[in-house]
Amino acid sequence: MSEGEDETEYDDGFDSEDIVIDDYDSDDDDELDGELDDDDLDEVDDDLDEDDDYDDATEEEIDFVVALYREDGEPQAADLPLALANDLDALTAQMRRLPGDAGACAFVSISGEFFVVVRVRGKVIQVLLNDSVAAGDWPIARDVVDFLGLDVPEDDDDSEIVGDLNILSDQGVSEFDMEAIAGDYDEDSGDLVRQLVDLMKFRPQFDAAVADR
Repeated sequence: MSEGEDETEYDDGFDSEDIVIDDYDSDDDDELDGELDDDDLDEVDDDLDEDDDYDDATEEEIDFVVALYREDGEPQAADLPLALANDLDALTAQMRRLPGDAGACAFVSISGEFFVVVRVRGKVIQVLLNDSVAAGDWPIARDVVDFLGLDVPEDDDDSEIVGDLNILSDQGVSEFDMEAIAGDYDEDSGDLVRQLVDLMKFRPQFDAAVADR
């Protein structure tokens, strides 16, 4: 989902804004002297323990990482390195290198359990995770939840779609279609992505990109 909109308009309907806020208290000697007290150390340890709970998805668990974009109006698909399925920042950085007329969309499917959609155009980043509960187990899902400023769900919470349901609305996938497809938790996540790709009219290019998976 887009975090903000300014008055710069693109022909595909996207607005962009880049807001960076860096605020700190220069009078806080405890923060400036470079030393950590016991409470600070405990907090760091907790953060490290939390990170240790998130093992990267293995190559066997990653169904695909594919970017779709249009170049000179023609649909294109790129099979991206599997390692990008574990790091949202690295994935968005890679997508910015693609020459899409209206940015690029990436689809990540993990172990047939959930999928992530990321759309990048300039400074505008939109994301969608179809199963919020996946954020408790998988790094890329956790990255999406963090990006959206949401809490990681508990194990017994209900699955739900989080992010921008209109992420592909200008590509043939309405909000209604996205909600219906992404919320089908009985279906393999890779097949759900294929349904979205069909609506986008990218299926031949997508199939060619994942042919060796």
